[in-house]
Amino acid sequence: MTRENYYQTLGIDPQATPAQIKQAYRRLAKQFHPDRNRGNGSHEQIIRINAAYEILGDPEQRQNYDRARVFGGSRASKGDRQQRTADAQRSYHEYRQSTRNPDEHLQQWLKQVYRPVNHFLARILSSLDDEIDELAADPFDDELLGNFQEYLDICRNFLAKAQHSFRSMPNPSNVAGVAAHLYHCLNQVGDGIDELEFFTFNYDEHYLHRGQELFRIAAGLRREAHAAMKQVW
Repeated sequence: MTRENYYQTLGIDPQATPAQIKQAYRRLAKQFHPDRNRGNGSHEQIIRINAAYEILGDPEQRQNYDRARVFGGSRASKGDRQQRTADAQRSYHEYRQSTRNPDEHLQQWLKQVYRPVNHFLARILSSLDDEIDELAADPFDDELLGNFQEYLDICRNFLAKAQHSFRSMPNPSNVAGVAAHLYHCLNQVGDGIDELEFFTFNYDEHYLHRGQELFRIAAGLRREAHAAMKQVW
């Protein structure tokens, strides 16, 4: 069976830049979205468009796909979040080591890790509802959608800073539970941003609701981290 040519599906050149790929995907997703196109075949088209963007929108998967097109290899394997989580979990455990000065270590961890991570998480989690309310006025409006994408970019920036702070030093053993809550909270936020951004490409409200739910879970984990911290401090 002939393999799908994802570049043809999106109507772009194989040398297209990531920005051009994203632009083409967004245009086609809007064109064939069921709320905009009630004609036959729109659902099938959306499936093909999503599959193409899933590969070409990811630099690593696109590289594998391009290599397979040239050398006749197998289809690029789909990257998944489980591998990313496993890698992050392994890095986290590497930081869990003892220290000779527990009190000093705790003070430094509070200053360098706990407080900045909480600060950035608060900035991310506190504004989602307002941003979605603004977008709800017309999800297909390019300006509103652009504003929402800018919000997601800001969230990614805050998340990167929070992750950097979290990994900057090992946690003291007496706050292992706090660190675990923060670790899972950061993962939920990252996955939530991914879901919300996917909505901006295909206008499927499933991703919007899924992103909201992941943010809600993250907020709960942040509260649990705070409660656990009060028992220690």
